[in-house]
Amino acid sequence: MPQIANFKLFFSANRSAPYLSPFVSFKPYFSPLLFKHRTPQKLAFPFTVLSSSAGRQRKPHPPPPPKSRSNSTLREAKTGEQSMEEAKPIGFNKRRAEGRDKSDRPKDLQLKVRKLNPVNTVSYVQILGTGMDTQDTSSSVLLFFDKQRFIFNAGEGLQRFCTEHKIKLSKIDHIFLSRVCSETAGGLPGLLLTLAGMGEEGMSVNVWGPSDLKYLVDAMRSFIPTAAMVHTHSFRAAPGADGVALADLAKFVEPIILLNNEVVKISAILLQPGCSEVRQQMKEDSSMLNVEEKKDQILKFPVLNSQDPNGKASPVLKPGDISVVYVCELPEIKGKFDPAKAVALGLKAGPKYRELQLGHSVMSDRQNIMVHPSDVLGPSVPGPIVLLVDCPTLSHLQELLSTQSLDTYYVDSVDQNLNTVKSVNCIIHLSPSLVTMTPEYQNWMKRFVGAQHIMAGHEIKNLEIPVLKSSARITARLNYLCPQFFPAPGFWSLQHLKNSMPEYITSCEFHLRPYAQLGLDKSGIPSLLTATEVVNELLSEIPEIEIAAEQVRKFWVEYQKHENVIISIPYDKTMVEEPWMQGDASAPDKNSGKQDASEAEEIQRICKASTDEINHESYLPGCLENIGREDMEFVLLGTGSSQPSKYRNVSSIYINLFSKGSLLFDCGEGTLGQLKRRFGVKGADDAVRRLRCIWISHIHADHHTGLARILALRWELLREVPHEPLLVIGPKQLKRFLDAYQKLEELDMQFLDCRHTIESSWDAFKDKVGSNKNDLPPRSPISIDDKGEERGVMNIETTLFARGSRMQSYWNKPDSPGDTGMGFQNLMKLKKVLDEAGLEALISVPVVHCPQAFGIVLKAAERMNSVGKRIPGWKLVYSGDTRPCPELIDASHGATVLIHEATFEDGMVEEAIAKNHSTTKEAIEVGASAGAYRIILTHFSQRYPKIPVFDETHMHKTCIAFDMMSINIADLPLLPEVLPYLKLLFKNEMMLDESDEAVCQAA
Repeated sequence: MPQIANFKLFFSANRSAPYLSPFVSFKPYFSPLLFKHRTPQKLAFPFTVLSSSAGRQRKPHPPPPPKSRSNSTLREAKTGEQSMEEAKPIGFNKRRAEGRDKSDRPKDLQLKVRKLNPVNTVSYVQILGTGMDTQDTSSSVLLFFDKQRFIFNAGEGLQRFCTEHKIKLSKIDHIFLSRVCSETAGGLPGLLLTLAGMGEEGMSVNVWGPSDLKYLVDAMRSFIPTAAMVHTHSFRAAPGADGVALADLAKFVEPIILLNNEVVKISAILLQPGCSEVRQQMKEDSSMLNVEEKKDQILKFPVLNSQDPNGKASPVLKPGDISVVYVCELPEIKGKFDPAKAVALGLKAGPKYRELQLGHSVMSDRQNIMVHPSDVLGPSVPGPIVLLVDCPTLSHLQELLSTQSLDTYYVDSVDQNLNTVKSVNCIIHLSPSLVTMTPEYQNWMKRFVGAQHIMAGHEIKNLEIPVLKSSARITARLNYLCPQFFPAPGFWSLQHLKNSMPEYITSCEFHLRPYAQLGLDKSGIPSLLTATEVVNELLSEIPEIEIAAEQVRKFWVEYQKHENVIISIPYDKTMVEEPWMQGDASAPDKNSGKQDASEAEEIQRICKASTDEINHESYLPGCLENIGREDMEFVLLGTGSSQPSKYRNVSSIYINLFSKGSLLFDCGEGTLGQLKRRFGVKGADDAVRRLRCIWISHIHADHHTGLARILALRWELLREVPHEPLLVIGPKQLKRFLDAYQKLEELDMQFLDCRHTIESSWDAFKDKVGSNKNDLPPRSPISIDDKGEERGVMNIETTLFARGSRMQSYWNKPDSPGDTGMGFQNLMKLKKVLDEAGLEALISVPVVHCPQAFGIVLKAAERMNSVGKRIPGWKLVYSGDTRPCPELIDASHGATVLIHEATFEDGMVEEAIAKNHSTTKEAIEVGASAGAYRIILTHFSQRYPKIPVFDETHMHKTCIAFDMMSINIADLPLLPEVLPYLKLLFKNEMMLDESDEAVCQAA
């Protein structure tokens, strides 16, 4: 039997940290290189650095003073009503920002030792239907025992599913992966984080997989905190640089026994893509490929090893190409002990009875004979056997059909001698329907006579049943209230397929112990949830919501009936009046003909005469003049923090530029599933194909662990057509993760450090492009001079990134020669992408959260209206995770929309400082100070499962974000008007839902 490689990896860090003074003040600063057209304005608040040193108590920090509705930063800058010295200070946790927070110190996590009872136990396998309704990830399977839990596959959304269905993860000791790739392991980082944070001691876990898990652990090492520990067990050798030849896997013929204890024996049978004649024919016959287009999407071809020593090209594999059939065998149940037979054989009642029940032979007390267990025990009951089959492609299917490792489990007829085979009770199929629906697979299933088949893979029928019902119910309610901002989910309509598809079981439990309950339990199968049912339930619960929905429809119709009138206001800004907000006073009806010229002049005169009293929220920025609905739309795919919950997924924003492509800002776990819930399975595939760039704000797991799945899917979708690798922009640590992960599966991406996209780096890049000749080698926009000073970088002396601080070391660290050249080339590529997408700028902005944390500014290029007038481009700013900081305020000046994190409510300023997050009021004041037209609050702590706590008096140009909220830039004027109705929708749910068991500690 092949040896199993064992690895024990512990993420450690330097425990030492210098003591910091609890209060260090510095002056607010605005970069002169950001948005040079503007003179820096005064801030409404200065900043204070707060240390989080252990043992020092920090007094609650008072929040900033409230502002009146009519107050604006522009007006403050002009009148000087409030000086910085008079304002309340804003603090932040410097240790956390520099990556030295005490919570990052490692724990001494140990594997739990559990006492197992093989007889008196309850056991079952449960399908955890992650990905069933979205086909974005592999389903997980829970093997349950009283004292122990086993998880098979940990795809994205596993924690969210467990929270939804109240499945506790505290007793998980082992995680088995059927493949080592993003589809089966995308949820593993988040799960490890959760287990490590349980209780005071945390928990460790064993992870098993068919590939060298060192690659997976190395990838996670760049962002998993030092508190996490994982024991990895790989049951095949690691491939070389070019992969592993198929011939090297020939020795894995017999099942590999991985675990064998008192309650279960778990074995593995390896499957690797083969080179069958059918597969070769499909590859060569283009006409067949056209007919079988869907099958081709899941057919993977191994890379050819051109350096074969025999001169022949042999297929080689990446670690993620190998899949596993897991065999779970419970021990047999001994027959009932018969005391009468024991007495007849000369035994006295006593310890020998126990020995016989344990399977040991004993000497008779009265006769000179040996008494064997079979002499006094009734017939034994064979232990249940469960197979978990992951056959991801047609190429793997050929190996599944030909493997000899399963021969002992085949029962081809009911008359077969059961003494020569092991009868399988249940087979869980993790394979996609495009494999399971083939005649070959169907015939293979028939070889297991009497087995219960559970189809847990990507079955088309499963799309009708939402797995996350709580989230689906919230989405349906929001859609009823305001379908413009909350479109209906984009699932396929599959009514026409019902009669043509077999009746598959999608989610259930199969009982293994006690023996009397052996069999399928269908009570857990989810029912179809329709929007009509949800709306009827809503109307019964909140009758007045029907009137509210009608009001929303009316003011939307009213808004669409009016045209916008251009007027001028102070501060050299062009605004557009929003007449629908002023009732019927001024705007003409589109259907009533042209307005009289004298009437238009009178409107202009009245508006100009009352400029000082204009409510700025009643006017559109000039960039929205005659804006089209095909210009830009952004979809808030995830609006929660820390980890996914029942109602909110973690951070991700989809920027839809329609015919010009799309972008992603952050990509937390489950982002692909959210795309599929919003656009449908096919629509999400199109959205992924059209991605031009992905931007990641920082290295925390809730902002990027969905990235590998998106990249892997894009490569699958585009691998047969010419295309460019996708550009990924992020902090430098992210590159380590992606480079390590690419050894598992193809990601097809190019990386660009966020530092290369700050404003001053763009300036240096433009200068270099203008002066660089062919005979000069390209250099990084960030460079170090002879004195070790960084050139081409924003002045950072008076900010968190002051010279000599730990943060500054990240900025002054020289890039390797390869990085500098590649950074220049990728900036060239990014510039091309921006030009083709109609964008003027994509600028990363350093913010205060953790080392190398950034916000982003996305600005559209100017456009021409129908009469040749130049219209300025819109400007979207996303804060990432941050405390209020001057760099972001400066960069957000005049933003059309600011999407700002608001993790905590106003009364939790101290918690916000400790975690370097913002409160709702602080986020709104950042937008007010920057003069942003609209503010959207997001990244809410999971202590607010449905709607956060907020002060309505500060929300006049602000809205609360929800998952799947889709905002077209043409609809921005209406955004604040929806908030009161949203509050009505959640009037009974403004407090924490204790049943959610949400994790309230923000990342």
